[in-house]
Amino acid sequence: MKTIIPFLFLLTSQFVAIAQTQEQKIQEFEMQRQAAEKLAYNQLLDSAIQLSQSGEYLQADAQFRQLLRSAKSVPSDLVYYFGENSFHLGNFKQSVDWLNKYIQLKGTTGQYSAQAVERLKSAEEGLMKERLVESRQAGQVLSQDYDIDCGPSGKVTCPVCKGSTVIIKKGYVSDTYKTCPYCNKLGYLQCEDYNLLLKGQLEPSNTNP
Repeated sequence: MKTIIPFLFLLTSQFVAIAQTQEQKIQEFEMQRQAAEKLAYNQLLDSAIQLSQSGEYLQADAQFRQLLRSAKSVPSDLVYYFGENSFHLGNFKQSVDWLNKYIQLKGTTGQYSAQAVERLKSAEEGLMKERLVESRQAGQVLSQDYDIDCGPSGKVTCPVCKGSTVIIKKGYVSDTYKTCPYCNKLGYLQCEDYNLLLKGQLEPSNTNP
């Protein structure tokens, strides 16, 4: 009996040691796997950035989207570069969304904050021009050569903000809101302004945030 107890203790110790060794191996394997994934992710991000900076915007976009699909949380560098690349593709709404998100994350202290602010201005101008084109197209359907009768009320729900007085920009993480620059926080346009908008001649207000 005296010889059995030490033997059992030794056997138990060996089992514990083996279990600990296996657990350590699993942990080491997981750490190596995560390191390999991070390396591959960073390499793909570097590749996408280089493509974008070389003017290969479509190829860069494909790689940026691949990174977004695989990311558990999106790093700020990807947020900025995806917004920048989207601008060069003429996807101004997407560019405004992502550049806004970068500025929200980093404020004025981020590595790319200055570039993001400048590019955001250009993207917003591009987006506004797109909306004016849409207004002109609406005007062409209704005939730009004639004023539209708005009915007895003499006013029409603002087609830009759809009466909400704000323009909502859908974001990847959250939405951003901007006061409609056309309806003066009323949600509607007087008939004269409505016809000017349809013809692309209504100037946006400069007092909106």
